[in-house]
Amino acid sequence: MSLQGHTARFSITPEYVHTRIDHFLVKQDIGISRTYIQKLIKNDNVLVNNMSVKSNYRLRLNDEIVVTVPPPTELEIVPENIPLAIIYEDSSIIVINKPAGMVVHPAAGNYKGTIVNALLYHCKDLTGIGGKERPGIVHRLDKDTSGLLVAAKNDHSQQHLSHQFKKRMIEKRYIALVAGVVKKESGTIEIPIGRDIKDRKKISPTTKRARTAVTHFKILERFKNASLLEIKIETGRTHQIRVHLADFKHPVLGDIQYGGKNMRNWDNIHIARQMLHAERLGIIHPVTEKFVEFKAETPEDMKRVRTLLRSKLIGE
Repeated sequence: MSLQGHTARFSITPEYVHTRIDHFLVKQDIGISRTYIQKLIKNDNVLVNNMSVKSNYRLRLNDEIVVTVPPPTELEIVPENIPLAIIYEDSSIIVINKPAGMVVHPAAGNYKGTIVNALLYHCKDLTGIGGKERPGIVHRLDKDTSGLLVAAKNDHSQQHLSHQFKKRMIEKRYIALVAGVVKKESGTIEIPIGRDIKDRKKISPTTKRARTAVTHFKILERFKNASLLEIKIETGRTHQIRVHLADFKHPVLGDIQYGGKNMRNWDNIHIARQMLHAERLGIIHPVTEKFVEFKAETPEDMKRVRTLLRSKLIGE
């Protein structure tokens, strides 16, 4: 269901009494994110009993909610002729291999040179249903994480893919080079995480609003003082893999935010960025309804670090 350009009404029944209004609207599967819902509330596009409220408003029995979602706005982000490593493309979706160092969508300090700027140039009819800063974007990767990213090329695909991500139907597998020798062959890290209490730029288990996060790992290769892991995530929380592995005492090599400065110079190997790559992505195609899986080869910088780690093991 999508409310884009429409209005919806809800009457509160006993089961939702005392629920935050933004939480309630997310549960209604109206096809828009919680962040956008909060923006609608802030802009008075959500009224309760004909009155403006805040996102933390607690619902009362028989409250009448009216949600008005403006139609898609004209895109203002400038299209840029930036080469894209396209893995797959049809009239509904595009799958790309994002390079490390490239931001997915415009934000403060990064209004140019993003994946969105490149997509707007490549996909001439890309709609703005995801918001003017995030057209077609249904998920993201950190700036310094490389790998597979799928984007929607029309409204139907946007809603279809967003639903899959919300219901955890997407299969995402990463490879990561981490510090230290992981002794277990495989395992699961299940630690709720959220914005850190002291540092809002970081995610951690020390938070006021912890959200479920589940990360599975298995060993692919062991080195003298590092390991290569395959990572599968059930949830897609911000920085999830990096936070979980750091808490596991095996931070991602190159990740100074969660592993410390020595992550950039591990065993005298210079590492320019976090060694994390989204290698595989499986989705239900929004048109054919068939499961399709894509793969992105290991980037050259990760291959280089892996080769150097192997040479240290051989040189023992």
